[in-house]
Amino acid sequence: MKKKMDPNKLLKLENEFYKKPRINSRAKGNNFERALAKKLNTRFNTKEFCRTPGSGAFGTTHTLPEHLKVHGDLITPETFKFVIEAKKGYDVKLEDVWKEKSDLYSFIEQAKRDAQTSKRDWLLIYKKDRQKEIVITANPYPTKEQLRIQEEYYVYLLEDFLSLPNEHFFENFNDGFSY
Repeated sequence: MKKKMDPNKLLKLENEFYKKPRINSRAKGNNFERALAKKLNTRFNTKEFCRTPGSGAFGTTHTLPEHLKVHGDLITPETFKFVIEAKKGYDVKLEDVWKEKSDLYSFIEQAKRDAQTSKRDWLLIYKKDRQKEIVITANPYPTKEQLRIQEEYYVYLLEDFLSLPNEHFFENFNDGFSY
């Protein structure tokens, strides 16, 4: 009589040959930026939010005239108060708050540099896979909930942050803009 093969052994053998497919992190970031632009366009009833052309390396490898320079990961309306840095999928953890050399602080520094050159405030919008988007900024805003990091930064859920009145987002809001 032929001995039956143990099904667990077959599963183990199958798992040894299975290789998890690679995820294209550039595509993941691009998709997040597009989704974020769509969400902001819907919230502010506009079509002016969109991805920066060649987001990422383009801005650091090309010299453009001042009137053509774009800062951050999204093109925003002219009167929008913020430059937006968007990050998705990095493995940022709560304990990174106490690590000076964590990705979290490098993202914040990148947003601050873009804000300084654009002469705007900055927003870092981060999304971890299968989690809600969060906003990190240097300024306190009146939302339902917030978290303060190292006495310097404030963290909000994006949905709470976007529920703020429009005057928190636009310069000269009362000058007849329709946002």
